[in-house]
Amino acid sequence: MKLDLILHGGNIVTLEEERPAARSVGVLNGRIAGFDEELEGCTAERSIDLDGATVVPGFIDAHCHTTWWGLGLDAIDLEQARGLDELYALLENEVQRLADTPGAWINGTGFNHKHHGGAFPDIDRLDRITGDRPLYLRHVSGHLSITNTATLQLAGVFEPGFADPTGGAVRRAEDGSPNGIVEEAAQQLLQGLLLPYPVTQIVKALDAATARYAAVGITSFTEAGVGGGWIGHSPVEVAAYQQAAAAGRLHARAQLMPALDSLQPLQANEADMHGTGAGRGLDLGVVAGFGDDRLSLGPVKVFMDGSLLGATAAVTEDYCGHPHNTGYLLDDPDVYRERVDAAYRAGWPIALHAIGDAAIDLATEIIVACQERYGRNALPNRIEHFGIARPDQLAAVAAAGIAVTPQAAFIGPLGDQFAAMVGPEREGWLYRGRSLVDAGILVAGSSDLPVADNNVLRALQSCVDRKTEKGKILGGAGEGLTPEEALRTYTDWAAQATGTAADKGTLRRGKLADFAVLSGSPLDAPDVSALQVLATLVGGEFTYNRLAGAAPGIEPAAQTTGAIQ
Repeated sequence: MKLDLILHGGNIVTLEEERPAARSVGVLNGRIAGFDEELEGCTAERSIDLDGATVVPGFIDAHCHTTWWGLGLDAIDLEQARGLDELYALLENEVQRLADTPGAWINGTGFNHKHHGGAFPDIDRLDRITGDRPLYLRHVSGHLSITNTATLQLAGVFEPGFADPTGGAVRRAEDGSPNGIVEEAAQQLLQGLLLPYPVTQIVKALDAATARYAAVGITSFTEAGVGGGWIGHSPVEVAAYQQAAAAGRLHARAQLMPALDSLQPLQANEADMHGTGAGRGLDLGVVAGFGDDRLSLGPVKVFMDGSLLGATAAVTEDYCGHPHNTGYLLDDPDVYRERVDAAYRAGWPIALHAIGDAAIDLATEIIVACQERYGRNALPNRIEHFGIARPDQLAAVAAAGIAVTPQAAFIGPLGDQFAAMVGPEREGWLYRGRSLVDAGILVAGSSDLPVADNNVLRALQSCVDRKTEKGKILGGAGEGLTPEEALRTYTDWAAQATGTAADKGTLRRGKLADFAVLSGSPLDAPDVSALQVLATLVGGEFTYNRLAGAAPGIEPAAQTTGAIQ
């Protein structure tokens, strides 16, 4: 038999019990044709010597924001500034660059107050720098934005009778005037001035972003919110993904989570939707799973609370240094119960953003109630982030079969800030690892890009050692995973959590030929983050390549791996 591709002379880690390792793998029509002795007598269009490199299942980022990050690649990288004077200088340079483009927006992303002694930019200084130009600076968490007076005027904040939107706030100084910080759902005031982005611009962003995904070994990802709310970029955002895929500009497999706000009331026959005849969904009754192995719909994304860095995640005890502040839910609990139930009975699995333990309580309650009323939908139900989880919450989540996506990628760059926010008594609750696995909870690896970068190898090391920038072991050494468990979070377990385990996550004959080729094995490397991604293949085709003798795929020079944080 003549195959399309044979990779040989490597260390192939399959994560399959029956054949955990191999030396060669064959590919035919985008799928794995066999290993080692199964390839005897086969030839191939391409035969590539791996020269001892390690092949693992392609990495799956189960929760990220690809369009947001791709659009931000053209924005000012605020993460590089240390001290507000450096930040102001970056903005001044951008104003000069745009001098011949009147009315152009000044966009920046990746602001983190930790780099500025905990301070935020002064709105008066921003006004002097920007004048009447609109300004939109995104906080690293994505749950805060910073703007100027001119933009707040455009957004109607100074109009008589203005009130903060449900689930968000325009922060104010002691004298009651806006201080330029806009949090949570109130960010829609700014985004409403920009949206919708044209499909052509989104396609360009997807092309740029997913080319960079290939450079870090990512072959599949789940886009955590499209089409609506403050996380979406256009009501026809799915069309942009379709165009990118058709044009060869989507360099990884994509599962899209519609934002809850993108759904609408549906009426059907009274026998449908579990005998209610009504629910919330998309036109024509399209639900999760619709699509193919390149592009499909996933669960519905629901924001329930805010962020830990912004002290808006809903917790049961005060944040340290913030007396009487326990964050908040972004809407009334009964509203969540009704709207999520309507989506669920229409056939949608649900992915509930819940960082604080109070939000996790409500998320667990809602999922359990939906499952008990209507059974399971096509894909697993999920709790996104699961950031501050009490010990007593784990058993109920495990019993309900709920998948969770805690971001080990946060531990290095953000772990010290998180620990300071909750204090030593609750530090062990943060972005858990070992305790989740031991409880029997399905843990999916994810970056939440651009909140953290999507360097999967760095994230795998963080799963194991849990070291922060300052050397703290977040939650203690007891929360670390084994190297194999860490690898499974971004492969096997991520595939299970996204409902795609039949085709992805491990290497087995008949599964998709999605591979990451590494300079060494993540199962025994002293420091996984020091390994290099040598190549990435999606369906047996190179999307990234630094191997000798292989087709180049995407030009490596076009792929920088640094994330905007």
